[in-house]
Amino acid sequence: MAYAKPLPKIDTLNRPFWEAARQGRLVVQHCTGCGDRHFPPGPVCPVCLSDAQDWVEVSGRGTLEGWVDFHRAYWDGFKDALPYRCCLVRLEEGPVLVSNLVGDAEPRFRAKVHAVFDAVTDEVTLPKFAME
Repeated sequence: MAYAKPLPKIDTLNRPFWEAARQGRLVVQHCTGCGDRHFPPGPVCPVCLSDAQDWVEVSGRGTLEGWVDFHRAYWDGFKDALPYRCCLVRLEEGPVLVSNLVGDAEPRFRAKVHAVFDAVTDEVTLPKFAME
């Protein structure tokens, strides 16, 4: 069965993120000028506006900053997944990611989480988070 949920649009700016995810690694953009680590990627650093950007691997560990359970399928591909949980995770390295929280554990504010990787197509692996 084909993956029916929306997929990310992979472009030249975010391609390193998605390529790393396919390898089971989590990366964020890094400013070589001021050292800021940020996500989502941008053409310039959000702190110092330098265009000297590269990518660095991060631990995939973080804290749960918030979550919401969706009980309505805004896209048809989510009908069979209801309810599903979206979350905000603050990585140990600083950036905040929007993702899905997976697993059966009851979420708790500031709970420790770690990245898990879901290969949904041959080209796309989605980083998601599970509670520790």
